[in-house]
Amino acid sequence: MPERDTAFTRRAAIAGASASLACLGARAGTASTLLVTHPAALAHDMGPAHVERPERLHAILHALDDSRFAGLLRAEAPLASREALLRAHSSEHLSRLATAAPGDGYARLGTDVTMNGATHDAALRAAGGALAAVDAVMRGDAKNAFVAMRPPGHHATRDVPMGFCFFNNAAIAALHARAAHQASRVAIVDFDVHHGNGVQEIFWSDRNALYASTHQMPLYPGTGAVNETGAQDNIVNAPLAKGDGGAQFREALASRILPRLDAFSPDIVILCAGFDAHLHDPLGGLRLIADDFRDVTLRVMEIAARRCKGRIVSLLEGGYRPEDLARSVAAHVGALMEA
Repeated sequence: MPERDTAFTRRAAIAGASASLACLGARAGTASTLLVTHPAALAHDMGPAHVERPERLHAILHALDDSRFAGLLRAEAPLASREALLRAHSSEHLSRLATAAPGDGYARLGTDVTMNGATHDAALRAAGGALAAVDAVMRGDAKNAFVAMRPPGHHATRDVPMGFCFFNNAAIAALHARAAHQASRVAIVDFDVHHGNGVQEIFWSDRNALYASTHQMPLYPGTGAVNETGAQDNIVNAPLAKGDGGAQFREALASRILPRLDAFSPDIVILCAGFDAHLHDPLGGLRLIADDFRDVTLRVMEIAARRCKGRIVSLLEGGYRPEDLARSVAAHVGALMEA
């Protein structure tokens, strides 16, 4: 990325996140969608040439700086509280991550998780951004929200960081909605190319949580078969095959995911918004385009409008070709703004 573009998008991140969460209520009448981000997410680095790199977020913020997104509410992602993190993770997990951060260079926690000195703060703010988005949406300060933060979260289990993920932002958000806002029934819909094994594990036995995922299979992390249905029949997996495109994706949604979401009648919907099912993404083999991400967003919004006053919190997960990621996020956020 040219130096001037990098500088521009960093300024955009800082300017775009300048609104205080405290003033959202006064402004909620002017826009329906909240964008939550923080420049700390640009400092997290997993190593030279790693696919989960700051350029992903630079590209997104540059796209969302376009005039057609001028109506977005914008807020900074705060640090997640320990109390909120402990709803989804063990205290040992929190301690390991807090002490693993290196002073210089990189610390490798596993084959696919690496920290630099900024990672822990970025991860805390990624989770904190999810919490802030839930607060805003549940209070009615925004109709829905998109959290543009990294690192992603849906692979992190209760005790193990994995798949570029440190804290399970979706699980933290869903459990916060329940604890802080009396949202008794929470739904997580995941359209990342990879199955969200961490979300599935955390909610496996939770009768008041629905986890529904489309994903490529076989593919990392190897979970997500149709017969993985949870202890309370609360898990819905709709795996797709390598080479599947928009038609197969929409069929999986129509036949398996959306009917279950509608019947579940949640109080809030959390989206694991991964865009690595895109045709050109280097880590997947599906063939979606930006319009497919717009379509799934609108379909979920239709159910959310009927069942939970439109309350949706969307969390950035995968998407590793920055230019396609930016276009896909723009389509997704543009759809959210139509609420």
